[in-house]
Order: sequence, then structure tokens, then C-alpha cells
Amino acid sequence: MRPGVLVFDVNETLIDIESLQPHFERMFGDSQVLREWFNQLVMYSMAITVSGRYTDFFTLGQAVLRMTADIRQVDLTEDDLVTLADSMRTMPAHADAADGLQRLRDNGYRLVTLTNSPHSDNPTPLDHAGLAGYFEHQFTVGTQRAFKPAPSLYTGVADQLGVAPSDCMMVAAHMWDTLGAQAAGFSGALITRPGNAVLRAPDVPEPTVVASDLLQLNDILEKLS
Repeated sequence: MRPGVLVFDVNETLIDIESLQPHFERMFGDSQVLREWFNQLVMYSMAITVSGRYTDFFTLGQAVLRMTADIRQVDLTEDDLVTLADSMRTMPAHADAADGLQRLRDNGYRLVTLTNSPHSDNPTPLDHAGLAGYFEHQFTVGTQRAFKPAPSLYTGVADQLGVAPSDCMMVAAHMWDTLGAQAAGFSGALITRPGNAVLRAPDVPEPTVVASDLLQLNDILEKLS
């Protein structure tokens, strides 16, 4: 079925975390530590939620950076921590994002986001990336003090929009995100950004749609119309 609402993840789905590589090259002498750090950040966000705790995503990102430096016996400065937090707020959009979002909106979809990143009175990462104007609302996990893929986050978005979960499709570059959404009654679209792929395992639901970018997602969804 054609969804009425597309709920977008932000980090890596819409904005490019690979832009952080130069910082990791400078701090660790190895740009690939970025992936080690990001994977640990996601894992600890989930562990904190399961444990009934909460701290905001950027603060957690700094803590995981310090932990990674301890493991690798690298000395970090306070400037390193501040620079990473600032860079997380100002990552650029993927090349296909603006065009893809415009086409999806032109095709009648309601577009919102649901991100682990905190919001404040300052411009959001989507504002900095030039994408905020495509969305009717930017939802953040901070209102429930839990990280994705907690199912209540997805049902909470549907409730606030006044639609059924079955009318929503989660669009994300991470299958753990689509799994959480599908558990809440959403359909799921996996965007296979570099470093991401479909997990195929017994009794694990695959995404409803798999696309390489937002332009291909639009093409696939047009066939459902």
C-alpha cells in the first residue's frame, strides 16, 4: 500500500556522516575510526534506552569519542570534543537529498523526520544542511527520553500527526531503524547508503522497500500509486 507519511531518519539517511572523516584522521590518524565510533554510539544509545536511562545524542557522542580514545590510547583535547559536537550539527546533505525530497513532496507525501539528535533553540542539523523546509515537522527522541528503535517513538509520531502507524513509512539508512518502525506498525524503506545493506535472517522482517537513494525511492513508490 502507498503510505501517506514518510518519516525520515536524519543522520546518514539525509546528511552525510562521512564528512566527519577529516576530524578522525586528525585525531586518530585513521579516518575509518569514524565507523568504529558511530557504531559504538548507536550501540550505546540502544543500551542506555534498554537500561531505562537517557542522555542526549551529542553528549553521548562526545563520551563515546573519549572511550574510543582511551581504547586506542590517544589523548584528546577539549577542542577535539567541541569540534566533533559542532561538526555533528553541521554535516552536509547527501547529493540526492534535496531533489529526492522535492519529488516526494510533489507526489503528495507528507514528510517529517524522527532523529536521535537533540533539538534546541539553535538551528537543527537539517537547517544547516538546507533541508528543513521540506518537512512539516522535525521530531526528536528527546521528548520521550529514549533512543530509536524503541517502538513508542514511532507510534508517538503517528499519534502526533493524527494518522495510523500503518499509514507511515520509516525511511532510514539503518535496518535497525526500519525494524523498530515495522514493529510499531509502520512499513520500512531502507536507503542503502555506503556501508549499509539488508540484514537477512530467519524471522527478521526485511524492509518493505530497498533503494539506493531518495530518487530511486521515489521511482519505486510511484509504482505503488
